[in-house]
Amino acid sequence: MRTQERDPAAESQPHAGEVVVAETGDGRLQQSVAAAGHSLFADEPIERGGGGTGPDPYDLLLAALGACTSMTLRLYADRKGWPLERVRVVLGHRKIHAEDCRDCETRIGLLDEIDRGIELSGPLEAEQRARLLEIADHCPVHRTLKSEIVIRTRELPRP
Repeated sequence: MRTQERDPAAESQPHAGEVVVAETGDGRLQQSVAAAGHSLFADEPIERGGGGTGPDPYDLLLAALGACTSMTLRLYADRKGWPLERVRVVLGHRKIHAEDCRDCETRIGLLDEIDRGIELSGPLEAEQRARLLEIADHCPVHRTLKSEIVIRTRELPRP
């Protein structure tokens, strides 16, 4: 196993709105992730060939959706002056057969399904709780995942 001597993603500070991901050389799949002055590791679990040293890519995707959902609900409740004490979001991801999805346009192959459970603590009225669950679908990450996404790939020049 190669040893980690440096944090390759943090070597060049990402610009605003940019995330840098680079192999660490420590383990087969471990990645260093640098974003907005913060860093963390991503990896695959041991059973999938990684070292289990960090969340896997789907965990990071779910974390982004969960964090955005919680923040969106907090901002909305605060703006409305509602007595929301705490938000907790529990997410899961799995692949499902398209033919098993009643609400999906795609009918062939596999689809990604994200299950999002939202726990709202505080003395909220039933209408407030219902509205907050509606607002969850308006968080920016949710909207991004539901929209058409264009990913442009290019090779960067070597330093």
